[in-house]
Amino acid sequence: MDRLSSFRNGEGRAGVLLDFDGTLSPIVAKPELARIREGAREAITRLVGRYAVVAIVSGRTGDQLRELVGVEGVRLAALYGLAEEAPPLSSDVLDAVGEVASGVAGARAEHKGGSVAVHYRAADDAEAAYDQLAARLAPIAEGAGLELLPGKMVIELVPAGRPLKEGAVERIVEDERLDAVLYAGDDVADIRAFEALDRLAGHGLRTVKVAVHGRETPSALNDAADVVVDGPAGLVTLLRGL
Repeated sequence: MDRLSSFRNGEGRAGVLLDFDGTLSPIVAKPELARIREGAREAITRLVGRYAVVAIVSGRTGDQLRELVGVEGVRLAALYGLAEEAPPLSSDVLDAVGEVASGVAGARAEHKGGSVAVHYRAADDAEAAYDQLAARLAPIAEGAGLELLPGKMVIELVPAGRPLKEGAVERIVEDERLDAVLYAGDDVADIRAFEALDRLAGHGLRTVKVAVHGRETPSALNDAADVVVDGPAGLVTLLRGL
């Protein structure tokens, strides 16, 4: 029996954990333009009644996720699960990051409280923009006890050495006493979540790693996945079958 079938048919407490951007929502030019994929809200609503927990694990804030997902009973692990742990960044750090972003055409900073993201999807030359931003943000991050987390046309500054999505996944599994867990994602940070599932599988849990493939999905994520689906539409189809 393959992992997905084992997850569907197995006994015990099971959970469905999902990323948002690029997973439940197509990638868009600006984060504020994102909308949940058609059919996803209905599929998630059905899952809430069938599984011990349905959770969204995302770098977005809790307020953003509540508005975008809009399904009662869904657990939200906002800011990669750091929402309740990371103190707000200082104004000096935010000002320094904002200055770097303003110096690269097409880049802009997004403050998230305990982290800050610099988006550069609007840059004419994305590769050059990334190189400039990474070089200029690295010393700011090091001086503030942060690390750079690259993503799809974004670089985030997050607390260094702290578990991110992997920590959120492991915390949810422990809190909910799960026997099985499915996780779906599409970006670099989701590789860490997959690694958490590998560790959990080593302790006897039934796990399924789902890569939501798109043009910018890292090959390492696809390679590590048990199942690869074609974009958010493919994920909605998979969720309907759970």
